[in-house]
Amino acid sequence: MVSRQRKKILVKGVVQGVGFRPFVYRLAVSENLKGFVSNSSHGVEIEVEGEPSSLERFLQNLQSDSPVLAKITKVEISDMPVSEDTEFLIKSSKVEEEKSTLISPDVSICDDCLRELFDPDDRRYRYPFINCTNCGPRYTIIKDIPYDRSNTTMASFQMCEDCQTEYNDPSNRRFHAQPNGCSLCGPRVWLTDNTAKEINVENPIVETTRYLKQGKIVAVKGLGGFHVARDEANVEAVSLLRERKRREEKPLAVMSLDIKTVEMFAELNPKEKDLLLSPRRPIVLLKKKHPNPLAESVAPRNGYFGTMLPYTPLHYLLLKEGFIALVMTSGNISEEPIVTDNGEALQRLGKIADFFLMHNREIYIRNDDSVTEVVGRLPRVVRRSRGYVPFPIFLRRSIPSILAVGAELKNTICLTRADKAFLSQHIGDLENIETLNSFEKTISHLKKILQINPSAVAYDLHPDYLSTQWVQKQEGIPKIGIQHHHAHIASCLAENGRDEKVIGLSLDGTGYGSDGNVWGGEILIADFSTFERVGHFDYRPMPGGVAAIREPWRMGISYLYKVYKEDSDNEDTQDFINWMARLPILKQVGSDKIIGIVRMIQKKINTPLTSSLGRLFDGVAAVIGLRQKVVFEGQAAMELEMAMNNKMWDGSFDKAYKFEIFEKGEKVLISPDRVVKHIMKDVLNSVPVETISLNFHVGLVQLFLEICKKIGRRSGIKIVALSGGCFQNRFLLENLSSILEKTGFEVLTHSQVPPNDGGLALGQAVIASRFLEENK
Repeated sequence: MVSRQRKKILVKGVVQGVGFRPFVYRLAVSENLKGFVSNSSHGVEIEVEGEPSSLERFLQNLQSDSPVLAKITKVEISDMPVSEDTEFLIKSSKVEEEKSTLISPDVSICDDCLRELFDPDDRRYRYPFINCTNCGPRYTIIKDIPYDRSNTTMASFQMCEDCQTEYNDPSNRRFHAQPNGCSLCGPRVWLTDNTAKEINVENPIVETTRYLKQGKIVAVKGLGGFHVARDEANVEAVSLLRERKRREEKPLAVMSLDIKTVEMFAELNPKEKDLLLSPRRPIVLLKKKHPNPLAESVAPRNGYFGTMLPYTPLHYLLLKEGFIALVMTSGNISEEPIVTDNGEALQRLGKIADFFLMHNREIYIRNDDSVTEVVGRLPRVVRRSRGYVPFPIFLRRSIPSILAVGAELKNTICLTRADKAFLSQHIGDLENIETLNSFEKTISHLKKILQINPSAVAYDLHPDYLSTQWVQKQEGIPKIGIQHHHAHIASCLAENGRDEKVIGLSLDGTGYGSDGNVWGGEILIADFSTFERVGHFDYRPMPGGVAAIREPWRMGISYLYKVYKEDSDNEDTQDFINWMARLPILKQVGSDKIIGIVRMIQKKINTPLTSSLGRLFDGVAAVIGLRQKVVFEGQAAMELEMAMNNKMWDGSFDKAYKFEIFEKGEKVLISPDRVVKHIMKDVLNSVPVETISLNFHVGLVQLFLEICKKIGRRSGIKIVALSGGCFQNRFLLENLSSILEKTGFEVLTHSQVPPNDGGLALGQAVIASRFLEENK
């Protein structure tokens, strides 16, 4: 007879709060094994003994049959003395000094809970907080690890006898489901008006749907914060919401019940469908159908709807009442963080919402909806938040622990531990005290639950960023400044598990340059250690500084004035006005304002220099009369892309606008002047905007192809990394990637991490860690 054996197993990864311990229990019992399983601060610890063949099957099935939500990153196995256990137990969690377990993101309601939600015979019928070990809140309710009820915001809810029985039963789907509850013992919902007066009705959710159908605006407390909801079919309600929320034109997200409903207003491919249905349930940018049943005001002058499916039982109960879609926008005042607290919601959203659907389960960490899209056959994250955070990005190797504080816009922070980089949820634009407070709380919370004590802090070189100023006030920790566009390329490298030198196209709107100018159209040779700026767009004045971002016409005048001076060798402002007299920008802006801007350029008053591609997009949009002022970041560039008819492109560069490339020593300079002249000529010849936009975009693809070929020949590098906010432009990303690959380059792009500043902290972290390693 073969003797019994005992093994000690440590399973690391996302293995807490996902039904892993009951899975281990059932697996061990099925193989007649004895021992125990327990949560620890390192992961899940198992001691198991029995016949060698049973142990072998157990170890095989431990990874192959693990719960859907579990993500095993490492399994450590060691031999133990046999202890002659007589049963297999689930033991209480261990609390230890060092903590290295991974926490599950928040997960959408599972199919089993959804069936129970609408089953009249189930005791949780229409209970808006139904969940189990396979679904429900995680990151937003956790205060500390191990992930036990006492360490979550569910600690204040004492389970009833039935819920406790489920919780204690290893064969039950709700065994150790920490948010477990029911209508007798769990959280509850109620409805108030915007003066905090409770609406006494039997069913607050049904009453909410009645108000929504009347065109009322309702603030709904969800998983990671409040949404502001209204019926998209009510055009007046959408307009009123935009007015109250001060969100005049920025696209609004919609939520629909199911795929069949989404297909009524959006085109769907299989990968987009998979994204919509995934447990992460992000917003997915989907191409509009024409004609369309949704109000145009939901996403004006935009070819896409940001669409998501319900991810909480509460959402399903609302959507089941016959809506094609509900507009579900973040519950915040413009530019402030999403609201999470009931009292705060009444205070901050009271002038936006008519009614409030609230609940009493505390949201410990705010967590906005994630935004994704499918481009070039790959799902890509535009905003990484709910459903993704706090799951890490896995690095190629272990690195020192770093705190990286990101940028000013689309801020996220990053903490590293060993071979993992933990990007935070979307924090927002660091432009007010509320967002700065959220930034500080996020740093403190992630350091606590991840048990990371960083050895250095990395920050952007821009001296005016609030994140940079925050770092300068920190004492007792080394501070490492990182150039913005180098961080973009490093972020792309880290996500792709690479660290060799690449040709990096770092293209965005704004980033502080090493020379003090505003960069944004950068060609780099870079790795984690160093970067060399081998090319960029030639500098142009940015009249008014930040004002030129809000008013693209200023950049339009800057580009036009440069061309005018070259053509006429004349700086007379009235002659300039006469020269551009037939362009739409003159009529839309007015000669007095334009003359004022020209004089600023002439006298170099508040006109920082920029090499930004984002500003060139703005300038072109203004010159052709498309957009002179913006109300949200990137609006002009987005509308320029949307104006294009890309189906007209046959793949050739015959009609593309040709950029001029100059050599300045070892550096490549790109002049936009010839392109601006050609655009001006086409506008005066009444060439359609859709054609001008297409020729401009195709010209950019040709430009960057030629530059990569030139730099590649010179350097011998055949890998190109694409990063920066300009690569949210689908046409540019998809076509440039494709043509570079066909030319023989390996192309690295973003998928798990945003290409915009939401991914910048990852790049800062890996550059700073390399700096520490090389300067010990």
